[in-house]
Amino acid sequence: MCRNIRVLHNLAPATTPDEVDAAALQFVRKVSGSVKPSQANQEAFDRAVAEIAHATRHLLEDLTTSAPPRDREVLAARAREKAAARYAR
Repeated sequence: MCRNIRVLHNLAPATTPDEVDAAALQFVRKVSGSVKPSQANQEAFDRAVAEIAHATRHLLEDLTTSAPPRDREVLAARAREKAAARYAR
């Protein structure tokens, strides 16, 4: 998975619409191989981002779990530890 796309399900505080949009944008960038599309492709690019964000919102609304929400601070601390270990070499 692309390192910039984060888990959005079952977080405390809840996932924001901006986070969903950012994940959709990263996904489309990864799939298209383009960070900034040409003018000819901009409409298709934007439409894909909107459709993926829409589908992601529906997915997150429909998912259920009995697990308690994960704390964002704990997840961020783990990510920092992992990065420190990876880049300490």
